[in-house]
Amino acid sequence: MTAFFVVAAAQAAAQRAIEQAEVIRLSMADQECCAQALLSPPKQAPALKRAFARRSKLLHAE
Repeated sequence: MTAFFVVAAAQAAAQRAIEQAEVIRLSMADQECCAQALLSPPKQAPALKRAFARRSKLLHAE
């Protein structure tokens, strides 16, 4: 019976550690900034456009 409680306690501790690692906590200002970036992303820079074009060319090359 003691082994059950040890395993249960270890499992609970592991679950808490996973939750803390997966949750991102942002201030209200950071939340607003993130939402604004998703709603109105900046225009792609020329270098990013070239990188996407090169990636596409590499992936579709046969």
